[in-house]
Amino acid sequence: MSRLNRRQFLDTTKNTLPAAAAGLTILANAKSARAYAANEKIMLAAVGCGGRSGGLTQGFIERGDCQFAYASDPDSARAEGRAKTIAEAQGSAPRVVKDFREALDDKSVDAIVSATPDHWHALSSVWACQAGKDVYVEKPATHSCWEGQKMIEAARKYDRVVQVGTQNRSAPYNMAARKYIEDGKLGEIYMCRIYNQKSWPNRDAVPDSDPPAGFNWDMWNGPAPEHAYNAGWHRYWNHVWRYSGGDIANDASHQIDLARWLCGVTYPQSAYSTGGRYASQGVAETPDTQVAVWQFDKMVMTFELTLYTAYMLKTDPVVRDTDMFPLWPQNATRIELYGTEGLMLVGRHGGGWQVFDRPKDRQPVVKDQMYGRFPDPEHKENFVQCIRDRKRPTADVEEGHRSALLIHYANISYRLGAQKVEIDPATEEIKGNPAAMEMFKRTYRAPYVIPETV
Repeated sequence: MSRLNRRQFLDTTKNTLPAAAAGLTILANAKSARAYAANEKIMLAAVGCGGRSGGLTQGFIERGDCQFAYASDPDSARAEGRAKTIAEAQGSAPRVVKDFREALDDKSVDAIVSATPDHWHALSSVWACQAGKDVYVEKPATHSCWEGQKMIEAARKYDRVVQVGTQNRSAPYNMAARKYIEDGKLGEIYMCRIYNQKSWPNRDAVPDSDPPAGFNWDMWNGPAPEHAYNAGWHRYWNHVWRYSGGDIANDASHQIDLARWLCGVTYPQSAYSTGGRYASQGVAETPDTQVAVWQFDKMVMTFELTLYTAYMLKTDPVVRDTDMFPLWPQNATRIELYGTEGLMLVGRHGGGWQVFDRPKDRQPVVKDQMYGRFPDPEHKENFVQCIRDRKRPTADVEEGHRSALLIHYANISYRLGAQKVEIDPATEEIKGNPAAMEMFKRTYRAPYVIPETV
């Protein structure tokens, strides 16, 4: 069995991985505020101060070359809490604002870090690009198919770096897995299975009410349709259609993007999805049990979701940061690639990968393998270096959009009662299905609107 460790892979690919910027870089776009010295700090604005914001802000600060000038959230308590932790980490307090457009007006701000709910990802990114800011935006990139087209348009028009938070594309072990596949060592891959299985209990539905003090519900609701405040929707937005696409979008977007990248595919020919909300009723609208099938040229990709399976295990920090592999049969976020020359199992966010041959004497035969590490630092490094050298990042917005399309196509099929939808790769639209195309783009609520021409 051959084994490729992380250092060996980095040594053999050091000329192709992002290199550190040096000296001065003159930015191509006139709206860019200035050039960057190699040792100059990147000024950031935290947009959205919820749970994911904590890890993002801390990670950028720990680099030593980034500083947060703003902490923005419609919830004053959250914004002030995040500002406090940022101040403790970086030694200076960011300005607290409810409306992040104040940060966009500040020419000293270089980029935003958008950790908003899904329905704000595209709009925050487009507005930032229009203001001449670079963008780190959490996954999934979009809430609808059309939004991704506008994000790409804005990024290219204003010459902006837009990095989607799908860190697996910056992980050396995943780069090695992709090269292994490209070199033909797995043979031809005709089947790829993606899993997202865990426990996420429902919540009881609650009546509408007044928003909490200090919380700008109108801003938080943003581009979604007008509605009174609802605490259930606010706290469980990941599973409400108007704000997200369920856990296929919220969590499985990582595995879906990684699988699409490893397999080297872009647009599916068709998509189909079925399932339901079976385990419990409550505020959640999206399924707790879902199967999706995407047909590509000479390959089928499938997805399976369960949210009532507490015995399934997400890859924990010990496995992520040491030379260990997950317990594959019960790994909640694994990918299985079935090639003509072997079976590759891949874990996201540091799970590593192994390739299995036919068992011998009823014992596993591992042909090749590589341990992994959690790639958050590498992904931030790639983003910062792209701000300096103006290259496209590993998880460029166009790649994030294409992966999000798989999610949207599947959810459109599911919401139409498991109708199979056919895809036109030239337009990304769904062919011959007006009902499906009604969900291709959402109706925006003024003033939270992405324009037809960005």
